[in-house]
Amino acid sequence: MARTVRDTALETRTARARLAVRGEPYWKQLDGGLALGYRRKKSGGSWLARRWDGERKRYTEHALGSTDDVQDADGAAHLSFSQAQAVARTWYREEERRALGLSASTGPYTVADACDDYIAHYVGKGGRSEYATRRVIEIHILPSLGGVELAKLTTRRIRDWHRGIATAPKMVRTKSTAKERATRAVDHDDTDAVRSRRATANRILTVLKAALNHAWHERHISSDEAWRAVKPFAAVDAPVIRYLKPAECMRLVNACAEPLRSLVRGALLTGARYSELARLKVVDIDLDARTVAVREAKGGKPRHIVLTDEATALFRSLIHGKDGSALVFARDDGGPWKPAQQTRPLAEACAVAKIVPAIGFHVLRHTHASTLAMAGVPMGVIAAQLGHADTRITEKHYAHLAPSYVADTIRAAFPKLGIVPESNVKELAPKKG
Repeated sequence: MARTVRDTALETRTARARLAVRGEPYWKQLDGGLALGYRRKKSGGSWLARRWDGERKRYTEHALGSTDDVQDADGAAHLSFSQAQAVARTWYREEERRALGLSASTGPYTVADACDDYIAHYVGKGGRSEYATRRVIEIHILPSLGGVELAKLTTRRIRDWHRGIATAPKMVRTKSTAKERATRAVDHDDTDAVRSRRATANRILTVLKAALNHAWHERHISSDEAWRAVKPFAAVDAPVIRYLKPAECMRLVNACAEPLRSLVRGALLTGARYSELARLKVVDIDLDARTVAVREAKGGKPRHIVLTDEATALFRSLIHGKDGSALVFARDDGGPWKPAQQTRPLAEACAVAKIVPAIGFHVLRHTHASTLAMAGVPMGVIAAQLGHADTRITEKHYAHLAPSYVADTIRAAFPKLGIVPESNVKELAPKKG
């Protein structure tokens, strides 16, 4: 619940009685674009709320009810100063939801309401991961926290929920016809498996905090202390990057059937994300400049991917005879690749290619970048190819693969010790007699 604003001129009937009678209300700013108004009459007064309508560039007013100037407040027909604030905030919240195209909510403002408002805000500002964000909310947040009133959400409850995700079985992709979602047990003696689950829990916590912070900024709650105190697991995002070796790339490509094969080749040769490749159209391919224009990148900043000779030949074959609006990578039915549609066929191809454990599509992007790093390509160039905002993420993931003065010096200077296994020492020992 938002805090009650104080105002010595309005909060008591005695103070209001000293105000001059007038038609223009006495306004008190509550939150952001919301203000509470008091209209003084000869006998008693009335409460109003005022909201700034950004679309129409003007204020809209709403009558809340009579004051408790003459009769005692009852929370309905006659409202005290604090009661009027609560009614004003409820009206303001509903107006904000209508402005976003959302249905009116009933009852207290809950975590589910905060998530709905956040998704609308996220899409409105051009967020590029709408599907993934919605899935995180639907699968991990709403079942446990959705019905909790935001004002009653505690640090302990969020922390227990966060830790519960880290220790719960891992959810795996399940057929839409299945009654329950399949899970896979986590080996808690496997440090890497534990690290991975904690990293997942941190990413989900980030989505929850984003939704709650949006609700806080929109004045649906007066403090962010409950979730600000919940800290993510430390040291779980170590850049353990997996990439395929050339022989593995060849086996994987040969194991894929079209149209997955072209999609996999496109990822290996460009380092583009799955979603970026799925959206590519013929008009985005410039064979003269030998570049691919990525118009909708993850960070919202467009970029151009440089094509090698092999990549140029691939894209030339893929766009041959197509008009500019056609998809470069399409499924068998001619439709676009949608979220997660590559997961199952890629896993099946990995099994045929004997790539164990099976990789996710993002490993193809890592393979492209790792290959460049091992070839000595500067981190800044790799960052530009991948669309990273700067070299920090690039260096975190790939710098250890690049040829370096430190590594070359150590390998050149360290002497050969001639150490042999103990069994070989016994064999080499001279025989007695």
